Amino acid sequence: MSKPVLSYLGETKLALGPAENVEGHPWRRAEADGIVWLVLDCADTSTNTISEVVLEGLNAEVEALEKSSPKAVVLRSAKKNGFAAGADINGFREMTGDGAIDMLRKGAEVLDRFEKLPCPTIAVVHGMALGAGFEIALACDYRIAVDGATFGFPEVNLGLHPGLGGTYRLPALIDPLEAMTMMLTGKTAYTKKAKSLGIVDAVVEERHVEAAVEAIVAGKVDKQKPGLKAKALQFDAARGLVANRMRSETGKKAKKEHYPAPYALIDIWEEHGDDRKAMQKAEIESFAELLKSDTSQNLQRVFFLQQSLKNGARGEDGIDHVHVIGAGEMGAEIAAWSAIKGKRVTLGDINLKPLGKAVKTAAKICKDKHLTSIETRDVLDRLIPDPKGYGLARADLVIEAATENPELKEKIYADAEGRMKPDAILATNTSSLRLSELGSNLKNPNRFAGLHFFNPVSKMQLVEVVSQDGTDEKVLERLMAFCGEISRLPVPVTDYPGFLVNRALTPYLMEAMVLMEEGVDKEVIDKAAIDFGMPMGPVALADQVGLDICLHVAESLKSSLDKPMPEINDELRRKVDAGNTGKKSGKGFYDWSDGTPRPDTDKAGPDDLTDRLILPMLDGCVECLRKGVARNADEVDGAMIFATGFAPFRGGPMHYAETRGTEEIRKRLEELAERHGNRFAPDPGWADL
Repeated sequence: MSKPVLSYLGETKLALGPAENVEGHPWRRAEADGIVWLVLDCADTSTNTISEVVLEGLNAEVEALEKSSPKAVVLRSAKKNGFAAGADINGFREMTGDGAIDMLRKGAEVLDRFEKLPCPTIAVVHGMALGAGFEIALACDYRIAVDGATFGFPEVNLGLHPGLGGTYRLPALIDPLEAMTMMLTGKTAYTKKAKSLGIVDAVVEERHVEAAVEAIVAGKVDKQKPGLKAKALQFDAARGLVANRMRSETGKKAKKEHYPAPYALIDIWEEHGDDRKAMQKAEIESFAELLKSDTSQNLQRVFFLQQSLKNGARGEDGIDHVHVIGAGEMGAEIAAWSAIKGKRVTLGDINLKPLGKAVKTAAKICKDKHLTSIETRDVLDRLIPDPKGYGLARADLVIEAATENPELKEKIYADAEGRMKPDAILATNTSSLRLSELGSNLKNPNRFAGLHFFNPVSKMQLVEVVSQDGTDEKVLERLMAFCGEISRLPVPVTDYPGFLVNRALTPYLMEAMVLMEEGVDKEVIDKAAIDFGMPMGPVALADQVGLDICLHVAESLKSSLDKPMPEINDELRRKVDAGNTGKKSGKGFYDWSDGTPRPDTDKAGPDDLTDRLILPMLDGCVECLRKGVARNADEVDGAMIFATGFAPFRGGPMHYAETRGTEEIRKRLEELAERHGNRFAPDPGWADL
């Protein structure tokens, strides 16, 4: 068999060929100077994921290495975007009961045998090494990180914990408390952090990888050794104290009944942290048990919803140059994020001060996203303050992000249309105004649409791509693809008051205002929502969104919808008039000077408090489905999860409605309508679900 020459990251070229005894073998093998290189190259994908086939292939290679030991074995990836993104989630659907335990045991056995090879084993990691990919790297004696590498265990986001040895290999390698924190939170350790923690033994540039491997083989690189804290935590009493503290801290962020995985991980570490063999057995059994839990099943559903939204963003956008009009908070973030994702951006504003602030915002986002100084320089080179609006004439996409003033927006459009390229797209970031009215005077309404980003753009994944009656289908396809190009999840919606997300979210926020007027403490209201599973209560969320924006959207929906909306709180108007608009001003209903408020109260609210908050949100989603604002229930669920944080472990609002029972919810809404008014009357669409 001929062995193709394969280049990974363009630096090292080796004659690599797959083993012939495993069908679909994803490991390509080469040998140079007595060192065996195994390069993971999963077929028909740009990203490696760890599947049964990958582990079977590694097993075949281990069998060969056990028979004839080389000077060293090096594992790395042929994919440019990283080592491996974790386990193949599609395979989880086949892992049930004893089958899951058997599969995990086989995987653990492969890594144990690889770990015991008599020669040095080295993982060379560029890009991401996550989940099971990280676990394979941990089974090596050494880890070399190419600058930009990241390591992490995101399994908690799927309602799981590591299942291929991560629960005992990482705490044995680094400070056990740091290891547990990584597994409990799913947070990623970037290159420098990974080196300081002891996850990696060397950080090098790609061109120095071979030299680093040679240094390890020559015995010039010391292996990481456990510290004093690791030795202290070998004692049951010490682990018990630390485990209790971990449970307390975890409890502040997630309830056990909602997210059991972190608590299961703490339990097995506390009980078996000094016994690797027992830990391995407990890890496998716990993983298999969690895999069939409602939480994990729903979080896996969320993962596939995300993949579906990503699939909708495929294609060529034909957009190289973006011009953003308005350098306020939203405009600055849209411009910065577009530049970070490689677009050339001009940012226009009649005032110079916000333009200067926007550049600082971009630099801060770069820092938060762990961009290098060179990458940050390139981003700032692509982001051009443009007070005269010269970029309008060259832009492929013009995004208007001015204040929610229809007259101002119409003036901007009139000026922009006369200067834009004939094939350029004009998009508005309005959160509530109807596109049919905003674009009524446009000469080319077919090139006008909505791109509704959520604040902050650099953190919120969802974008509503809004069509109006005249929008050309090709324009919408390009905007969907543009969202994909800037790593955002687009959901297509039609022109409707509040579109999808704000139409569903606003009754939730406004009902909280009504409850406060009835005398219910804001902390009681917010705690009820958090206990349901929302990441933040409605009062704190209103503060974060901006009380001025909430007021504007509420007034807009109240005047536009057939359905009654909750009355607008007088206190809300007073706070907006006084400039106390929430987080951005430092004070709204909460004082934000000490960071995000977390309600701490033992007071009880009304017996129907949670349903008064949550069910109107579900009813708004049903209305949007009935009206064709959204295409299907899955996209509604994806939009609400990724834009509002709707309790992910419940699988989305429509999935929650199906699980609880649509008829039961419809009857509950009727009860609430009798008690509190017609704003709770169930939408006719419930009958069709």
